[in-house]
Amino acid sequence: MKLSIIKYNAGNIRSVAFALERLGVNFEITDDHEKIRSADKVIFPGVGEASSTMKYLEEKKLDKLIVGLEQPVLGICLGMQLMCRFSEENATPCLGIFDETVKKFDSIANEKIPHMGWNSLTQTKNWLSKELENQYVYFVHSYYVPQNPFTSAVTEYIIPFSSAMRKNNFYAVQFHPEKSAKAGAIVLENFLKNS
Repeated sequence: MKLSIIKYNAGNIRSVAFALERLGVNFEITDDHEKIRSADKVIFPGVGEASSTMKYLEEKKLDKLIVGLEQPVLGICLGMQLMCRFSEENATPCLGIFDETVKKFDSIANEKIPHMGWNSLTQTKNWLSKELENQYVYFVHSYYVPQNPFTSAVTEYIIPFSSAMRKNNFYAVQFHPEKSAKAGAIVLENFLKNS
């Protein structure tokens, strides 16, 4: 299997790479369009800010490339948010794969923003195996995707939100599987083996 990790100005590419190495998976970190197009599967990681990241993707024409991919693609954290239509983070038009608006958490008493730390997955379905129900994974985010018809898992922090989604060949998680111990490894395996 040929696996490409999209290389761009994201902050967690190396940690995703280390997680795949732990699973014994071969991969290539690249921004080469042909290599990404010819990969069997693609991971679109992300830690950062929406508008500057979209600008970078557009400059490298990676935005159109990602939308046009036909093989399984996994978006992680900011990668998931950028797969949506629009982000409230600096009013940013995004890729539009999921017709959803990424919203900012509203601050309430005793709940800090960003949502940072371990929280559970519920209502797991679709591409996520049932053994992930009620398992804890690691989050760091201030923006979230509301529940929608493509939601594959729900997590509650201030409100219930989409912690995983799938639409056709596009898969996405708000949490960081590469930092989520055994549960994160299962999520990556679900994508690599079952998608």
